[in-house]
Amino acid sequence: MTDDYARRSYGEIEVGFGKKPGIVVVDFMLAFTDPQYPLGGAPLVMRAFENTIKLLEVARRYGVPVATCNTAYMNEREMPYWKITAVRDTFRHDHPSAPIDPRVYDPAYDLAVVKKGPSIFFNTGVADYFTKERVDTVIVTGCNTSGCIRASSLDSFSYRYRTIIPEDCVGDIEEQPHKDNLRDLGRRYADVSNLETVLAQIENWHQQNTH
Repeated sequence: MTDDYARRSYGEIEVGFGKKPGIVVVDFMLAFTDPQYPLGGAPLVMRAFENTIKLLEVARRYGVPVATCNTAYMNEREMPYWKITAVRDTFRHDHPSAPIDPRVYDPAYDLAVVKKGPSIFFNTGVADYFTKERVDTVIVTGCNTSGCIRASSLDSFSYRYRTIIPEDCVGDIEEQPHKDNLRDLGRRYADVSNLETVLAQIENWHQQNTH
C-alpha cells in the first residue's frame, strides 16, 4: 500500500531538538488519574502519567522549565460548549477531581495555570513564561492525545516552538484516536518520539550547558 502523504513529502523533515527545552504537562488532574471519577484511570493515560513522572524528575533536576495545568470553571455558565457530560459535571473549581494530581506537580517548581480551552497555551501566559526562559523546544505530555494534546501541540507549533511529543508520555481513552492523532501531528507539526529518546536529549542538553 502506497503512502500518498509520504509521496507528497509529508513528514520528510525532522523538527529536531533546539537550544533549550521546556515541558508542558496537560491535564494530569485527578479527574483523569483517579479511577473513582467518570473520566479517570484509562490505561493509556495512566501509562503516560507514570512516564511523565519519570521525565519530570530528570527535567527538574536539570532546571528545565515546566508548565502544568488543569481545566476548571466557576460553573457551567463560564464553560465553552463542551459535549461531554462528565466535563460539565466535574471540571469545576470546587469539585474534588479538579486539582492537578500531586504526584506529577511540584508547586515550588512548576508554573501552574488553569486553562479554559483545550490548549495549555490559550490565554494562559505559558508562552510568556517560555519566552522569558528562552525556551525554543516544547516537549508535550499529558492527556488526551486527540483533544488537549493535539490542541496544545498545534499552538506550540503556531508559536514557532520545535514541538516534540513522546508517545509514551501522552494518552487517550482509546488506542486508535491516540495513534491516529500522533500520526497526523507527526506528518505536519511535531516530532513523535518516546521517553527514552527525550531523556537522552535532555541529558545531552544539560551536559552541553554545564561545561
